[in-house]
Amino acid sequence: MATLKLGSKAEAFELVGQTWKCLTELASDVIIEVGEMSFYLHKFPLVNRSGLLRKMISEFCSENGNHCVLQLHDIPGGAMAFELVAKFCYDIKIELNAANVVSVRCAAEHLGMTEDYIEGNLIMQTEKFLHEVLSSWKDSIKALQACKTLLPHAEQLHIVSRCINYLASKACADPSLINMAGNTTTSSTATKAQQGSNLWNGIVSAEAPKSVISNWWYEDASSFSLPFLKRFILAIEAKGMEPENVAGVLMFAAKKFLPGLNRSYTNFCASDSAPSEGDQRVFLEEIVQLLPTKKGVTSTKFLFGMLRTAITLRVSASCRENLERRIGVQLEEAALEDLLIPNLDDDSTQYDVDCVHQILAHFMATERTTATSVVVIDEGQSVTSLPAPLTPMASVAKLVDGYLAEVASDINLKLPEFLSLAAVIPNHARPLDDGIYRAIDIYLKTHPWLTESEKEQICQLVNCQKLSLEACTHAAQNERLPLRLVVQVLFFEQLHLRTSIAGRFVVSESMESSRTSNGDFVIQKRSIGAIQTEDDFHVDVDDMRLQVLELEKECLSMKQEIEKLGKPKIRSWKIFSRRIGFGIKS
Repeated sequence: MATLKLGSKAEAFELVGQTWKCLTELASDVIIEVGEMSFYLHKFPLVNRSGLLRKMISEFCSENGNHCVLQLHDIPGGAMAFELVAKFCYDIKIELNAANVVSVRCAAEHLGMTEDYIEGNLIMQTEKFLHEVLSSWKDSIKALQACKTLLPHAEQLHIVSRCINYLASKACADPSLINMAGNTTTSSTATKAQQGSNLWNGIVSAEAPKSVISNWWYEDASSFSLPFLKRFILAIEAKGMEPENVAGVLMFAAKKFLPGLNRSYTNFCASDSAPSEGDQRVFLEEIVQLLPTKKGVTSTKFLFGMLRTAITLRVSASCRENLERRIGVQLEEAALEDLLIPNLDDDSTQYDVDCVHQILAHFMATERTTATSVVVIDEGQSVTSLPAPLTPMASVAKLVDGYLAEVASDINLKLPEFLSLAAVIPNHARPLDDGIYRAIDIYLKTHPWLTESEKEQICQLVNCQKLSLEACTHAAQNERLPLRLVVQVLFFEQLHLRTSIAGRFVVSESMESSRTSNGDFVIQKRSIGAIQTEDDFHVDVDDMRLQVLELEKECLSMKQEIEKLGKPKIRSWKIFSRRIGFGIKS
């Protein structure tokens, strides 16, 4: 840390209780009170260097005689700063450093200690030293921290802006030029990075990891008070800092100041060092405003953590809406556990379904579905032919289906809430409907009191064409489902099977025709592997036929169950059987 030594005389001040006395042969002729401290001094050294003290002493003596008592309760830095000022006036040795130079500089300005009274006065000395302080990262940090208790004086002297400008310039400098082992930073992040840069054989790497080089200043910057942090963020943005680093330092600061972001945190608020809820609320709202708007630079998990904390702290509606919108823009990056936001209302659902609904609304508002993201399944198309890559819409659809399955077991979840949330996702967004089917099945199991009409309503969310074979098999045996859905499932299951079998028969006939037209020459050239492939194909066709027979047996069993319910339904079942061609004989 930089230091400046002033004065040439030995210590001549003595502290007795709350009183400082100058140990000279001359009796004190002026008493200066600063807070609870009293300084017994002499007029001449003071009036020789301070314009304010010269004026105050002159005015006091003209009215009250020679013995004067002055009060300087409003001096910046208080008694500690004035002690150094007084010693400077007596030419007693003092030492300035990054921690005290700001208070002495402000006190000197307040006392008018300019070059008009003596050459090399305190304003000039402290200002010169400040230039040295503001060439070091560590010293600039200490100087800025000292400014917190010296406002607005430090602001008026532009010390705050000079500190922030230097620190912002340093943070924006080429990371490869930063000396991690030097005195440019006190950050433990940089120290840990240096310790972790050893190679496997013990040789120290000459280069620190790139990710650590770029964030070496996060820890120091996160220690700034909120007003200084805001100004620092604006400064680095103005100097061209990458949004990723702006978001990085804000996330670092938020995790330090907001204990709710740490899921392992317990009883933190009971600690004396914990910030109040009011301070946390203000801090969170300001951080949200400062976060870059560029998609993806702020992690989705962090945004969800901020939203949970915001709900707990009961932040403003605009702040909460801001977080929901930011999450909605990049919702495809979220995990299921992120959506499980606890509901603070005791008489409502366990999780905040309305909040997730709002996030989904923001996602849909910003999502521009392209032609490649629209999946349309023609009648008879096999679900296995769907494109593999998931679009953002498809990813969110899968996420929502998982969320619906999670909240479906909540008995307090009303049917309109379930329907509204599920309907946000368009039909084409789901490559498969297995997820929404599973959620509906859980909801029906947890809410057995639903009427048939309500069951029909919720099952309209399922597209039977997009159920996998496993889901179709489960649905065909699911007693909780309405009969209409079961019939649809059986119809499309048989349709898929028939289409698949028909396609294989076409291939088989083509192979047979080709073999016949080519004669014995083709047969002689055919390899053993080809024979095995054809045999496997016939086995697959046989398996498919067996599956159709099993399906017909299931339909027959269902017919027998329906017959027990009454003759009108028997006629309907016979009509349906003839239409889909089950071929069941009565």
